[in-house]
Amino acid sequence: MAEIEQFLEWLACPVCGGDLSRTADGLACPEGHSFDIAKQGYANLLGPQGKTHTADRPEMLDARTRVLGAGLFDPVTEAIREALLEFDGSEVGGPVVDLGTGTGFHLERALEELPERFGLGLDNSKYAARRAARCHPRAAAAVADIWEGLPLKDRSVALILDVFAPRNGPEIRRVLGPGGLAIVVTGAPDHLAGIPEGFGMITVDPEKRERLARTMEDLDQAVESAAIGWTMSLTPDEVADLVRMGPGAGRVEPEAFAAEVEALPDRTEVLGRAELHLFSVT
Repeated sequence: MAEIEQFLEWLACPVCGGDLSRTADGLACPEGHSFDIAKQGYANLLGPQGKTHTADRPEMLDARTRVLGAGLFDPVTEAIREALLEFDGSEVGGPVVDLGTGTGFHLERALEELPERFGLGLDNSKYAARRAARCHPRAAAAVADIWEGLPLKDRSVALILDVFAPRNGPEIRRVLGPGGLAIVVTGAPDHLAGIPEGFGMITVDPEKRERLARTMEDLDQAVESAAIGWTMSLTPDEVADLVRMGPGAGRVEPEAFAAEVEALPDRTEVLGRAELHLFSVT
């Protein structure tokens, strides 16, 4: 786990955009805005309009840890790794920033591919920030609301990861340095098809690609989107974890949820369908 102080040259006050410095109690800017550093090592950089009501809960993160640890999303992980291998960031300063970092799974793997970089995970869940802060010796984490704004200086970031997470295109454009790269992974309309309707899964908007293009229109698209497709043969517990880890978690009452799991066959075929997009700035 890296100390948050190692990121001060890139961080900015989420209220006024000023420089942050270390104080006895946490972080502060010259205007007097102050922010706590939790004992677990992450910083709380929520701005005045920041929201956490949609934040991931511990049980959602536990389910995600099991899903990713079991390799169920390995095709996505491999596609990101291949994109990182193509990233020539030798002339680009700054850290890797993982938006909606969750457990820090993808940030950890990016730092393994980029041994000269530090990495910062941002999430509106304090439970996620706790985990991401410990994901790698060169990683730190902060609680932040991506929709409100990124607590980072202009043109300060080398690489942004956004994997199944919210996207704030203007903010990504603002913080990416010249030659920087944004790797964005979104679900395709048939992602996770095969999970029974009784689990109350939230489906992917068929117009998501068009909305992504509008959101990121201030950036130069480096390559065409790449489709990622795979099939998972899942046990009932794995199906349950896929539901628990996502935005549909909690939509079904516990008794009904347990009944749906009980009714599953030994194996359920579920589609994985995603798209990887690369965006750059000059």
